[in-house]
Amino acid sequence: MPDFSELDPAHLQYPQRQYGMDHDHYDWQMLSQRKPVQWPQGKLALWVNVSLQFFPLNQRGKPFPPAAGMTMPYPDLRHFSLRDYGNRVGIFRILRALDRYKVRPTFAVNAELAERAPYLLHLLRERGDEIIAHGWNMDSPHYGGQPVEMERELVERSIDTLREATGQAVRGWLSPGKIHSENTPALLAQRGIEYFCDWVNDDMPYRFRTASGDLWAMPLSTELEDQFILRNNLHSERSYAEQLEDACDLLLAESREQGGRILALNIHPWMLGQPHRIGYLERVLAYVSDKAEVFSAPATELLQHCAAAEA
Repeated sequence: MPDFSELDPAHLQYPQRQYGMDHDHYDWQMLSQRKPVQWPQGKLALWVNVSLQFFPLNQRGKPFPPAAGMTMPYPDLRHFSLRDYGNRVGIFRILRALDRYKVRPTFAVNAELAERAPYLLHLLRERGDEIIAHGWNMDSPHYGGQPVEMERELVERSIDTLREATGQAVRGWLSPGKIHSENTPALLAQRGIEYFCDWVNDDMPYRFRTASGDLWAMPLSTELEDQFILRNNLHSERSYAEQLEDACDLLLAESREQGGRILALNIHPWMLGQPHRIGYLERVLAYVSDKAEVFSAPATELLQHCAAAEA
């Protein structure tokens, strides 16, 4: 057993220690204690985020390799071309599926992809879909210990490039790999971002304080993400569909008693856009959309209702 008798008491002192969470980003409050959100369209909101990503072939992997990045010696064309498949082929299958079931998605886009694949941005602009920033590329992480000026430049370049390419206000943010530093939220608020999707500690949006102003934390479930279920957990496509259907049933049941809920799905065209997987996404969308109490909306629209519920 370790001997802690000589441990300096200073090791147990923390200036922000308090009830609930040891920080001031948000108040400690259980979901069941909050004022219920009543959606005007139904009980359960389906929010689908489609992540459009660019993985550099000459990956640096500093200070750590990106999730789902290159794994073989350079040039890792096998994995590079698989990721590119999503932006050349898979995305169009995804769009057909979403349109078939009248799903109104959000698109998280790497800013470098906006420069490399302008046809995708042109397509999304024509469709009128909401676009949020997804960092510069998947090999440009935001991380603890990153010099703040370096990160500020990365945030500004990513957001400004995407705003110019889309003509949209670009109100939302999803960090590459859902990884960010202690400075990221404040830097986002400084650049006019209104919500970010990195924290997954809730089923509903909540206010998130920073030194530069408030954001909304818009939880984008990791547990229900295609990459997490299929690639990380190595579950089957059939299991992926079953897990999403189970989540839909549970959240819908809660919403009938406790107020509105969000079923948040993060999908990747290079994964679900494959010919052997797209049918399972269609199965999920058919299952969810068949329920009369479920409706679909992009993130900003849902947040407007959450803000109204607070008033």
